[in-house]
Amino acid sequence: MRASDVDRDRVAAVLREHTAQGRITMDEFNDRLEQLYQSKTYGELARLTADLPDVDLRARPAKAVGSGVPAPKQGMHPGMRGAWGAWAAASGINWVIWLIISVTSGDFIYPWPLWVMGPWGVILLLSTVFGSGPRRT
Repeated sequence: MRASDVDRDRVAAVLREHTAQGRITMDEFNDRLEQLYQSKTYGELARLTADLPDVDLRARPAKAVGSGVPAPKQGMHPGMRGAWGAWAAASGINWVIWLIISVTSGDFIYPWPLWVMGPWGVILLLSTVFGSGPRRT
């Protein structure tokens, strides 16, 4: 009988558990994982865990439910957090360059990093405030 993606995910979870418990090494885990995603039938899946303690694959959830990992906070979209991070990094780098040039030249140099961070920051701020927010599926 042919196996589905959910069946393969269940076997992958079992393999991860056995790896975490030290029954198989990371090299064995990687080899078995490669074979797992090439498997097409239940028999091929069963061979991957034949030398491990029995686990009922049908009772095993495909993904850990309530695994102690906190749910993602309802807040800023991850892409927006990344955009703010890029803005902060670019602004910081520009200010460091400006500071080095100002100190080594001995004169106060016009704070040109404001022209880099200002318009970009305004656009990000407007996107954050008036954007669509996190998508719910």
